[in-house]
Amino acid sequence: MTPQNPENTTAGAPAAETAPHITVEGFDSLVPVVIDLDSPRDGVPLVIETQAGLERCAAAIAAGTGPAGVDAERASGFRYGQRAFLVQIRREGSGTWLIDPEPFEDLRIINDALHGVEWILHAASQDLPCLSELGMWPERLFDTELAARLAGLPRVGLAAVIEQLLGFGLAKEHSAADWSTRPLPEPWLRYAALDVEVLTELREELIELLEADGKLEFAEQEFAAILSAGLAPPRVDPWRKTSGLHQIRDRRQLAAVREMWLERDALAQKRDVAPGRLIPDSSLVAAAKAMPTTVPQLLGTKGFHGRAAQREAPRWLRCIATARALEELPPLHLPTNAPPPPRVWADRDLAAAERLSTARPLLQKKSEEFNLPLENLLTPDFLRRIAWRPPTEIKEAAIADELRGLGARPWQVDLVTPLITEAFLNPQPLPPKEART
Repeated sequence: MTPQNPENTTAGAPAAETAPHITVEGFDSLVPVVIDLDSPRDGVPLVIETQAGLERCAAAIAAGTGPAGVDAERASGFRYGQRAFLVQIRREGSGTWLIDPEPFEDLRIINDALHGVEWILHAASQDLPCLSELGMWPERLFDTELAARLAGLPRVGLAAVIEQLLGFGLAKEHSAADWSTRPLPEPWLRYAALDVEVLTELREELIELLEADGKLEFAEQEFAAILSAGLAPPRVDPWRKTSGLHQIRDRRQLAAVREMWLERDALAQKRDVAPGRLIPDSSLVAAAKAMPTTVPQLLGTKGFHGRAAQREAPRWLRCIATARALEELPPLHLPTNAPPPPRVWADRDLAAAERLSTARPLLQKKSEEFNLPLENLLTPDFLRRIAWRPPTEIKEAAIADELRGLGARPWQVDLVTPLITEAFLNPQPLPPKEART
């Protein structure tokens, strides 16, 4: 048994040690008995919130062996931003640790303790940004969600993968909780500890599946690509992601959405609350479409509501007034080098449409052959881009260069380059337009 975390206070049932080894063949049949994983094997740890506790945690983790299961809990929809409000780590020989990041400037001491250690995360792209804010970034990664996709599992959520491969039932009832709550309720802490309880065992099962299908190298390249890509750059004009913005067809109304979005964002950051809890996106769009000139008109606008709708009504009205007075208005659409939607290709560039329609089924067949999702065989945007603007000379070397330039991994390039080349050299005619519609 893994030695008990010295911070633990509650003994738990050793559920993870008594579960049967599950062999999944084709993922067609469910295991006959699923054991509920409802208590950590070492009990529920106390939350680390002091410097002394953090130092003990770092020392224990550094003394552990093998990979470390890592997870983070945020307060999406409650607090501003996506910062972590709890970090969970489990490593063989050190037990499970729950860390409250709020009292600390960063968690670099934990990152140092994990030097050279492989991190096991589920859906790493969700947690790496908030861990990075704390000074944490893995040198090596194993993403159990991505590995499950590549292995061809039908369901890839953490609870589903654990059930399919380990035979444990993992409750997820606190996944959308407000993790900024203090103190955190004991059931939430139990849930958080269980999220990293069997990640090491899960990694081993997934490696076995991937090795059996000759896809472990695929996964390793994908994990390396995640780390080398780093964090996504800040979005240009993030206000353009306002839900319902497609309803706006007037540049001045668009400016009103922008002014209100920026004001809401600043207010939300100041109050440390999710922007949508002040007024939702739908209210911004409704107010911009109405362009009211008085507070009563604003409050009478259909669809304008929210906690800060009435209390902050003068604030939103000033934003609308600012937009009304602007001389330089934002463009309705930002310039992009992305291809147009495929539905219009046949009218704009018939040859491109034929290249795309010929390549897609070939890639679909290959994805089925390797039992992995089509989007993991090749990012759909990569295929669209190369079909819309192919190399001047259609040769495998040129296609491979284009794919690498777009960011395709070597295993993807090796599998799809011959197929894309074949499709582009021998595109099949599309049916007549009347038959397509």
